Amino acid sequence: MPSEKPVVVVTGIAGNLGTRLLPLLGDFSVIGVDLNPPQTDLPLQFERLDLGEESCTRTLFELLRDTCPVAVIHLAFVIDPVRTGVLDIERMWQINVAGTARVMEAVTEANRTAEAPIQQFIFPSSVSAYGPHLPGPATEESVLAAHTLPYAIHKKQSDEVVQQRAPALRGCSVYILRPHIFAGASVENYLLGAFRGTPNGKSARAEKMRREGRRLPCLLPRGQQYLDNKIQFVHVDDMARLIAHILRRDPEARRLTILNVAGRGEPLTFGRCIEIAQAKLLRVPGRWAMGQVLKFLWKRQISAIPPEALPYMSGEYIMNTDRLRAFLGGEYESVIRYTIADAFADSFKRSPTAPVPDARA
Repeated sequence: MPSEKPVVVVTGIAGNLGTRLLPLLGDFSVIGVDLNPPQTDLPLQFERLDLGEESCTRTLFELLRDTCPVAVIHLAFVIDPVRTGVLDIERMWQINVAGTARVMEAVTEANRTAEAPIQQFIFPSSVSAYGPHLPGPATEESVLAAHTLPYAIHKKQSDEVVQQRAPALRGCSVYILRPHIFAGASVENYLLGAFRGTPNGKSARAEKMRREGRRLPCLLPRGQQYLDNKIQFVHVDDMARLIAHILRRDPEARRLTILNVAGRGEPLTFGRCIEIAQAKLLRVPGRWAMGQVLKFLWKRQISAIPPEALPYMSGEYIMNTDRLRAFLGGEYESVIRYTIADAFADSFKRSPTAPVPDARA
């Protein structure tokens, strides 16, 4: 007997954000798409699909045609090459950028003839798309100027793909969410890894250091300006709540909505982050020297932080989130529950097994 619940398709369901989102979707019938199934006991239909392959477009189109979802949430994205094992940059681009185009093409084709078209397409971009050295808080109209780091460049290019293809989605409201750095006990990324000091490389030495509980120092060039650089975070569970909130809203009259997303309150300085993390700070003579240390740790497979991340670890990039506050209105604090400081501090607690479900789910 077919489900009476509306269907949503979530690509990248096995990733951290996908698994945090799933418990909030109890009033939907969820179809999860990924290379591997998520570790969950929650009900969902899982479809194994490689978005890096051109043939996936047809497969995904047929899935959308046959299941008639109300929304597609495109979370699939290679962020950390070491953890995912996708070390080839071209393969990474095929999944991240070409994969985003393939998903949008499948939605376009499904909506071409559907009696009940897909109403919403939600794509998380990233603050990194703006670039690592901003003269002031970025607004949604700021130029996308990512460089150096493949992940950031791919987010910029994918963001542009979504913007360009949004008008062709035939009656579908498109949302681009540009979150700042994800934080929370369950999150692993470059910057949290730097503050945690976890030797996340694949070498035997890194494994030995992890067993012994040893931490790498937090690197910064000399100079007060690097300690004074400001940074924002958003708790991964707040991001999940925002996506769930959008799913339950009436689709926007406009075809494209772009929102910067960060936690509530003021940005943190790098110096304050180091204090909260209780990290050991190692000052090096300059950005060149910091880059050499990152290269050494990367080549020895001690650290999983690529040397290309240097500009994003030593620059300042913060966003204006006034549009998000206006978009959520009176529900702003019930969706974005963590301040920036609290979200960052939660990253140093033991990871819970699951988020607290939204009361409406």
